[in-house]
Amino acid sequence: MNLLFAWRYFTGKKKAQAINIIAWVTTGVIAFATCCQILVLSVFNGFEDLVKSLYASFYSDVRIVPAEGKTFTFSPSDFQKLGAVTGVQITSGIVEEKALLKNEDAQSVVQIKGVDSNFVHMSGVPADVFRGVFDLGSTENPGLIMGAGVQNAVAVYIGNPLSSTNLTLILPKRTENLSNPLESLSEGNVHPQGVFAIQQDFDNKYVFSNIDFVRRQMGINNNEFTAVEIKLTDEKLTDKVMKQLQNYLPKSLIVQSKYQQNSNLYNTMRMEKWAIYSILTLILIIAAFNMISSLTMLVLEKQQDISILRSMGSDETMIRRIFLSEGVLLAGVGAGIGIMLAAMICLLQIKFKFIKLQGGSFVIDYFPVKLLASDFLLVAGTIFLIAIISSWSPAAKAAKQMVSLR
Repeated sequence: MNLLFAWRYFTGKKKAQAINIIAWVTTGVIAFATCCQILVLSVFNGFEDLVKSLYASFYSDVRIVPAEGKTFTFSPSDFQKLGAVTGVQITSGIVEEKALLKNEDAQSVVQIKGVDSNFVHMSGVPADVFRGVFDLGSTENPGLIMGAGVQNAVAVYIGNPLSSTNLTLILPKRTENLSNPLESLSEGNVHPQGVFAIQQDFDNKYVFSNIDFVRRQMGINNNEFTAVEIKLTDEKLTDKVMKQLQNYLPKSLIVQSKYQQNSNLYNTMRMEKWAIYSILTLILIIAAFNMISSLTMLVLEKQQDISILRSMGSDETMIRRIFLSEGVLLAGVGAGIGIMLAAMICLLQIKFKFIKLQGGSFVIDYFPVKLLASDFLLVAGTIFLIAIISSWSPAAKAAKQMVSLR
């Protein structure tokens, strides 16, 4: 009944044409803001999925790192116990450090990851090698797999057949000699074997080599690691496995999920997403002032209707609900139009990819989009809340207004 009155008031002619104009302007603004919110949230969802897919091939499902210091001791028996944990498929020891990679006059500061043979079966990096092969070599004849940006920086080309160029890798030793700083560095030759391309942050920074070679150059023991990376049988088991490992491992070690390993990036993306959502919500709040004006003018025009309803036995609650329903109807029509428009644009973008990204340095050349039901519910809930708050004051005045029939 309340919605029937609200619909008649919304569609019926008013004595003051300004009421109709303000009502439709309010509906239009709400539709625009709703459409923008859905589009922004969907685009951020798309970019988040894209980033996760790119980073997923580089970061392991679970990673164990020391709480303090750079290295920790992890014995073969510890690896056996780790492999026996339900959900753990493959484990790999890592020794990671900053290094200087030189090719005669060309050089570049890199992040070297010394990895074992298990790394090939647990990481997505080998699949991203587009030139050469992922060959770690041996301790005496170590191979080097580098990012595409590192390859350009040191001016080396890995052709087919592979080039015989040897590069110089300079690493810091763990035992420092302050009296002779040069003795705190070690030099070793590595043979470039492959080039990978994942994402610019990785391609310009990381190289991979044989873990035993890296250990020898750094002067650390065979059971020392900077991290242990783990591949799970199912990513859905991440929380369960992490809890088991944290209970099993000493407090000196920290267990990280794939997204905790790069938490700054994901936290920044979420903050940007909700910051823009909050800004667009301000447009809805501005539209709320139009709604208040429209409902206030409608209350003044419908004084006779209110008197008739009161004389027929309607109480203040019913009058209040009628005008609250009017506000919700205004917001609902606008939200419905905005949601349908946003969904249509998103579906067209998913199918035809007609909105392009500017520039040629991106992995894709179009805006990625992902529709989530939670976003629609969030936006609809926000609009409903704003509509109720905005409509309450005019509805309360209408309910308390004392008018008489003449």
